[in-house]
Amino acid sequence: MKNNTIKKTGLKTIFALSLALAGFNAQAQSQTADITKQGSTQLGQVGNGTAGSQGSVRVIDNKGTIKFLQVKNGITQITNSAPDGGITTTWQLGGTLTDDTYIDATNKVFALDGIKLVPNTLLPSTNAADGSKHGTAAVPATTSGYTFLVRDEATGETLKMAPSQLVISGGDTPPVNNPGDPITITDPTLPTKITKVWVYRNGAKLLGDVDYTLAAGTLTINGSNLNEPNDYTLLPNDKIEVQWVN
Repeated sequence: MKNNTIKKTGLKTIFALSLALAGFNAQAQSQTADITKQGSTQLGQVGNGTAGSQGSVRVIDNKGTIKFLQVKNGITQITNSAPDGGITTTWQLGGTLTDDTYIDATNKVFALDGIKLVPNTLLPSTNAADGSKHGTAAVPATTSGYTFLVRDEATGETLKMAPSQLVISGGDTPPVNNPGDPITITDPTLPTKITKVWVYRNGAKLLGDVDYTLAAGTLTINGSNLNEPNDYTLLPNDKIEVQWVN
């Protein structure tokens, strides 16, 4: 009775594996011959007999062909007719993430080969939307052009950036109300470095950190400079132009 039970169990196992292997033909597969078959797994042992290692199991597919089933890095692999190589790995990328997903590339190269260049006919996106998806059926469906992928250093999250966000510029033409009055401009897009701010008076450029200063998002243009040869006094008819890039 015991032997019959073992035989029945073995037949059921082979039958179940045969059905499972038959389904591999319907999956998206990639084939390569540079993955070596692992050593056989024995009963009572882990992998090749060493704790933590991985091994292979000999199985028979629905055509009667002997193959070897193994797991490598969490991916199920099954050999083809060449036992020492020719691994057929079933793995399909795509779908929806159900959890936060991180890939640790420490001391490794994480790269994508075969990426196409942006064609000259594809212009920067002017209507990029948060959470938009590709395709005509996407919501919103009117987004177009290209964006950049960037990384949030605090969370590691991958985000997209519109080309208009890469370089932020601004400007102002403040009036001079009274002779010698200083001018103050506060704008959140002002840069933190004064070398990225240009101030002109009647077409002549003023000197940064001499005629104007920048601190904490506020630009201050001195109403006058009494130091020769850079002495001047702002007058009501002066044309002041301020430009910056961030």
